[in-house]
Amino acid sequence: MRILLVGAGGVGTAVTRIAARRSFFEHFVVADYDPARAEAAVAALGGDARFVAAQVDASDRGAVRALLAEHRCDVLLNATDPRFVLPLFDAALAAGAGYLDMAMSLSHRHPDRPYEECGEKLGDAQFARAGEWEKAGALALVGIGVEPGLSDVFARYAADELFDEIDEIGIRDGANLTVEGYDFAPSFSIWTTIEECLNPPVVYERDRGWFTTAPFSEPEVFDFPEGIGPVECVNVEHEEVLLVPRWVDAKRVTFKYGLGDDFISKLKTLHELGLDRTEPLVVPSDRGPAAVSPRDVVAAALPDPATLGDRMRGKTCAGTWVTGTKDGAHREVYLYHVVDNEWSMREYGSQAVVWQTAINPVVALELLATGVWSGAGVLGPEAFAPQPFLDLLVEYGSPWGIREEA
Repeated sequence: MRILLVGAGGVGTAVTRIAARRSFFEHFVVADYDPARAEAAVAALGGDARFVAAQVDASDRGAVRALLAEHRCDVLLNATDPRFVLPLFDAALAAGAGYLDMAMSLSHRHPDRPYEECGEKLGDAQFARAGEWEKAGALALVGIGVEPGLSDVFARYAADELFDEIDEIGIRDGANLTVEGYDFAPSFSIWTTIEECLNPPVVYERDRGWFTTAPFSEPEVFDFPEGIGPVECVNVEHEEVLLVPRWVDAKRVTFKYGLGDDFISKLKTLHELGLDRTEPLVVPSDRGPAAVSPRDVVAAALPDPATLGDRMRGKTCAGTWVTGTKDGAHREVYLYHVVDNEWSMREYGSQAVVWQTAINPVVALELLATGVWSGAGVLGPEAFAPQPFLDLLVEYGSPWGIREEA
């Protein structure tokens, strides 16, 4: 397999560090808008000749297509933020390459009833082109990070192995991570976090379909395993709610994120001040008027999450809570994956949230390279047999768990 990775930031760099320990590929191009960042990611691998660095603008479909052709790449792995999903998705299809991403095309809220009805949902723009991918005999595997990604694999595993009928699949994400020396330092991209948390959350119900609620709705306290403990979680827009019902039969699907009151308060303040906006504002500068996105300014003012690992302490947990029946009896389980920041920093030099996201596309690439997973069209992780993925995750040295609820 010959791979093009676009995006050499924290997750992209972690992908290279994980992949470097595996033998399933022969050539791996690490591309970024900033060539120095791509070169640094490759240099950190200690001279592994399979890896080369390149410069590319992720918004330039033609340039991405040319890079795929130049290196005869079989697949493009998108490690950029969601703004670049569609140009990379389109470039891969035009080049006849496969495609993977960890976040899907952006949503657009309903113009009149944003907190009751869906407008354009996450991934709609990609699923609208599924027929073209099928016709080309090519695969776009979408949402294959940790959430979405591993959480979706857990949902399919629960349906296949643990339940006869499912009432609810609820993704629950929580952590007890702290960052020394900062009052506010998100452990993941603040651009993406603002997008997820301030957009209307989507809920799925079998009898109603997809609908939206207000941001931070339906708070609940969820008890996370391995010492993390109780964390208040709230509804957040996320891909699993749009992916799971396409392949897994459940009466209800939700996503709730453990944000905490302080984080929620700061996000609300950003919204009230208009600093969550992506549309540029014209502001004065020493070189004259400049067009600047307020959200980009917020991101620039905060530390890069990839640089925080040495200051972080604690664990992060991604998981899928499922309720339903098995053999006529009620059952409730939580399938989960926990990463300790001290371990991920010691083993890979990547902070826990970044590493936990990065391992899953590498596992998926290996399954595709070896033919264990295959297909054509635009497919989510739920479309594939889950056991090989979970077995390979353990082989990578990152075990997962199941907690049977009382």
